[in-house]
Amino acid sequence: MYWFATRVAEVKATLPESPRERNEQLSDELEKACTVFGLYHGEVDWLSFSTKLYQDGRFVGFIGCNQEGCWYARPRQYGVNRVAASAEQVIGLLGVRAAVAA
Repeated sequence: MYWFATRVAEVKATLPESPRERNEQLSDELEKACTVFGLYHGEVDWLSFSTKLYQDGRFVGFIGCNQEGCWYARPRQYGVNRVAASAEQVIGLLGVRAAVAA
């Protein structure tokens, strides 16, 4: 039985990431980044993985992750996307400062 579990783990490791697994990973990264900056987000559009960011009830900007795995953000609905490698980096590009622990 042990050999079967080992073989399943080996094969599973070679399979491409499912859309659900990708969204779970992106969601976790977004939650951690929001915590660092004291932000919260609206409902996530799971098809495009994008959402609106808020801080103290004030709209901060849009954030998302494209198919290539690049995070993007923009301060208004229409405008130029700013791109970075992580959710935390791209939130910083919106001009939001990390929350200071009290």
